[in-house]
Amino acid sequence: MLKTCNIFRFSSRCFSSKPDTQAALKALGISQRNFGAFDGTWHGSGTITNSVNPVDNQPIADVINASADDLLAMIPKAKKAHEEWRMIPAPKRGDIVRQIRNKIYELRIPLGTLISLEVGKILAEGIGEVQEYIDIADFAVGLSRCLNGQIIPSERPSHVLVENFHPLGVVGIISAFNFPHAVFGWNQTLAMITGNSTIWKPAPSTPLTAIATTKIIAGVLAENDLPGSLACLATGGSDIGKILVSDRNVNLISFTGSTKVGREVGIQVQQRFGKSLLELGGNNAIIVCDDADFELALPSVLFASVGTAGQRCTTTRRLFLHKKIYNTFLERLVNAYKQIKIGDPLESGVLCGPLHTKSSVAAFEQGVSDVILQGGKIIYGGHVLKDGNLSEGNFVQPTITSIHHDAEIVKNENFVPILHVIKFENFKEAVAMNNSVTQGLSSSVFTEDLTNIFNWIGPSGSDCGIVNVNVPTNGAEIGGAFGGEKETGGGREV
Repeated sequence: MLKTCNIFRFSSRCFSSKPDTQAALKALGISQRNFGAFDGTWHGSGTITNSVNPVDNQPIADVINASADDLLAMIPKAKKAHEEWRMIPAPKRGDIVRQIRNKIYELRIPLGTLISLEVGKILAEGIGEVQEYIDIADFAVGLSRCLNGQIIPSERPSHVLVENFHPLGVVGIISAFNFPHAVFGWNQTLAMITGNSTIWKPAPSTPLTAIATTKIIAGVLAENDLPGSLACLATGGSDIGKILVSDRNVNLISFTGSTKVGREVGIQVQQRFGKSLLELGGNNAIIVCDDADFELALPSVLFASVGTAGQRCTTTRRLFLHKKIYNTFLERLVNAYKQIKIGDPLESGVLCGPLHTKSSVAAFEQGVSDVILQGGKIIYGGHVLKDGNLSEGNFVQPTITSIHHDAEIVKNENFVPILHVIKFENFKEAVAMNNSVTQGLSSSVFTEDLTNIFNWIGPSGSDCGIVNVNVPTNGAEIGGAFGGEKETGGGREV
């Protein structure tokens, strides 16, 4: 009998009862209908959309989105706010971020509840995402007193070379649905302490989290007599994103999303010689060597592949097992998958919530079909769940496959909980298979062999931006550069 993993105990112990979602919405100032444009005042003249709960596909609340005209009027306001903000000393800018941090901390439970409600991730992950914002804000506050330049010896007599950093201007932040709060926080807190204003275009399917977060920031700015246009918001679809990306007055675009869209964003920003920070697709792998500690590797693989229902950019999608341990490890992994409780992410004990949208369910079904068509087989799972309380939602069964490493389905990121398991002969072969895809975000190896460890983290090892040893691919560390290589975009966020 497989010992229950720590993550199961964590998910069931931390929150003993289902939170009151209506109370959470009220605490965050979310009403039945909400404006999605903010530049010092709340308004919106664009389309009206519903934010939908993926548990039952019922609307949570309506949003009147920003229109193109709303955004075009917003950009010069953000630019003017930057011109005032850049003259405030960095430590004082840091104090504003500290105040925002404290307000977010006070509302971390309602915010985490809203994230779970709108995205579909379990409550522990929703609150954990808010903690990421809090942590990066702490980091940014400290950094506001450490924005040091340098003095360089000059070759000219009686001269001095001084290197300083100056604000960029307006930073456009385009965030994805799966981390609707934290990714904005990584960008916005650092942009603020370095003297920039921001315009946030969140994912079209998670506007409520963006509105709630912006309301908190707007309150702090108002309390300090600062312009609200320092932290603008424009909800909406791709038309809003295209305007933000193409406008010359937006000095930097930070884009988190798919490689396909990110490629277009990068080209458009480069055409106007703007700056871009791209966080794109990941097709992450874990290598488990024959000397790996199973008690460490098994729960790591499980949560890295199933957490957030396989909808993290750092989700493990490929698992390479040494031939000596392939059968034993796979058997234990299947047993662990069988213990996963799937259901409403706000309920106690649930480890895997729904996929975010119905189109994600269709992508899951297509992925399962492609595995079969490309010569693989389904080891476990492979089904859309339509029974009982799950019948109205976007629930699927986390899936394990056996397939060749160079099958087309393995080469491309499918943003659903499908894990491809592949056998390898030796460590060199496993590294080559890890590096064989076009994406390069996160990678992990489980081994106790120091030679393999140093080869893995060295120049001939993993070609990913994040290279882990004896920890899973998922997650981010505050203060370390987060980002990937190749078609992951090359961007880095601290």
